[in-house]
Amino acid sequence: MAGGHRELNNSCTLLIVIAGMERFAFKGVASNLVTYLTDVVKMSNSAAAKTVNSWCGLTSIMPLLVVPFADSHCDRYSIILASSSLYVLGLVALTSTAFASAWSPASNISTSSFGFSALCLISLGQGGYNPFLQVFGAEQLETEEELPCTKDDQKPNKKSVFFQWWYFGVCAGSLLGVTVMSYIQDTFGWVLGFAMPTLAMVLSIVLFSYGTPIYRCNSDEEPMHNRSFRGLVHSIKEAASKLKHTKISLSNEKSATMELELQEKPLCDQNSCSMNGLEQNPQKCNYLFMNAKVVLRLLPIWTMLLMFAVIFQQPATFFTKQGMTMERNIGSFKIPPATLQSAITVSIILLMPLYEKVLIPTTRLITRNQKGISVMQRMGIGMFLSIIAMVIAAIVEMRRLDVSRKESKSETVPLSIFLLLPQYILLGVSDIFTVVGMQEFFYGEVPVKMRTMGLALYTSVFGVGSFLSALLISLVELFTSSRGKGGSWFSDDLSEARLDKYYWLMALLSALSLLFYVILCRFFESRSELENENLK
Repeated sequence: MAGGHRELNNSCTLLIVIAGMERFAFKGVASNLVTYLTDVVKMSNSAAAKTVNSWCGLTSIMPLLVVPFADSHCDRYSIILASSSLYVLGLVALTSTAFASAWSPASNISTSSFGFSALCLISLGQGGYNPFLQVFGAEQLETEEELPCTKDDQKPNKKSVFFQWWYFGVCAGSLLGVTVMSYIQDTFGWVLGFAMPTLAMVLSIVLFSYGTPIYRCNSDEEPMHNRSFRGLVHSIKEAASKLKHTKISLSNEKSATMELELQEKPLCDQNSCSMNGLEQNPQKCNYLFMNAKVVLRLLPIWTMLLMFAVIFQQPATFFTKQGMTMERNIGSFKIPPATLQSAITVSIILLMPLYEKVLIPTTRLITRNQKGISVMQRMGIGMFLSIIAMVIAAIVEMRRLDVSRKESKSETVPLSIFLLLPQYILLGVSDIFTVVGMQEFFYGEVPVKMRTMGLALYTSVFGVGSFLSALLISLVELFTSSRGKGGSWFSDDLSEARLDKYYWLMALLSALSLLFYVILCRFFESRSELENENLK
C-alpha cells in the first residue's frame, strides 16, 4: 500500500477523506450508544444490546431499500448531497434529545422515542450516502476497468488499490470516532458527545461541495431510467419461476458482447417481461434472467457471511458492558470501555500495510497468483479468525466470572480491561481479510451498472446480521429465562450473566457457517469464469 496512493487522483483522495469523516461521525454515535441507552435512557443490558443491533441492522440494510429508488431517479452526486443532508438532520435531532435529557432528566421517557426517530433518520441518510459515495469514488479513476473476482484471478488493478485505501480512510475515521468521542461522552457529557459528530458531518458536506469542479462524471451515461432497479425484485421472481423451464443460450458471436449489452439495456421492457412476452421474445428476456441470476447466485455466499456480521455486533454491545466491570484506571485516567473498540481499527491500520508488503508477496510465491490469495480465500480466512476471536472472548469471560464470584463484595472485578484486547485485535485482523474481500467480491460479481446494488448487497450482510444478532439474543434470553435455573445469560448483573456460553454458541454457529462456506466455494463460479465458458 505504500505507493498505492500515487495511483489515485485528487478526487479519489478527497472522497476517501470525506468517507473517513463520515465514519468519525457514525462511530462517534454508535460505539458508545449502548452506554447512553443503559445510563441515560435506563434500558436493561439485553434491551440496549437489541436496540443497538436493530439500529445497526436498519442502517446497514437501508441501502437495499434506498438504492433502487434513488438510482433510478437521480444522479449519484445529487443523491450524496441529499442523503448527507438527511444524515445531518438526524444527528441534530439526536443531539437535541441529549440536550433535553441533560436539561430535564424527568423527560427521558418522552425524549427517548424522539431519539429513536433521530436514529432512524440517520439510517435513512446513510442508506443513500455510503454506497453511492463509494461507487462515485471508484468512478473517479481514469479507466473504467473491470474488477475481477475470480478464484484464480491473476490481474491486480487500480480498483483494488482504491478499495484498500478507501478502507484505510474509513478505519482512520472510525479510530478517531471511537477514541475521541467515547472519552468526550464519558467525561464531558452526551450533548457535546453528539454535537461533535454533527459538526464533522456538516464539514464533510462542505468539502464534498468544494470538490465539485474536480469530480469526473460520465457524460455519456445512458438515461437514468435505463439503469433503474425498479424491476429487480420482479426480475428475480420471474427468473426463479421460469429458470428451471427456460434454457438460456447464447451464440459464440453474441457471448462476447453480452456484458456490453447488459450495461446498455434496461432489465426488460414491461411488455416483454410478461409471460406472453417471455414466450414470444425469449431473446429480450435473456437480460431479465441474466440480471436475476447475478443476484440469485450470490445469495448462498451472502448467507454464509451473516454469522461473521453477527460476531461484529459484539464489540459495541456486550464487549463494552464487560469492560465497564473491569479495572480501567491508568493512574488517575479512567479508560472509557468503548475506547477498546479502537483496537480493531488500530490493528487494521497497522497491519494493512503488512498484509500488502509481507503476506501477499509470500502467498504469491506459494500460489503463483499475482494477487496472492483469491477474494474467496481472503473472506474465508477472516471468517476463521473471527471464530478464534470468539473462542478467546469466551475464555476471558470465564476467567472474569470466576474472579467476580470470588470478589463478590466489589462492583469492579480486579482484572485489567486490557485482557479484552486480544479479542478486539483478532477481530481487526479478520476485518482486513473479510470486509475488504466482501467489498471487492460484491463489487466485481455484478454488471457495471449494478455496482451500486452490489455494494448495497455488501452492506446488507451487516444489516441482516445485526437483526439476526438481536433475534439470537431474544431467543437465548427466552430459552434461558424460562429454564429458571441460573437465570438469563444476559442478566443486568454481569456477575450472574453467562456471556461466556453465548460466545461459545456464536463460535459454534460461525464454525458451521464457515464449513458450508468452504463447500459452496468449491462449486461457485465467478462472473469471469461464466463469461469464459460462454466464449468457448
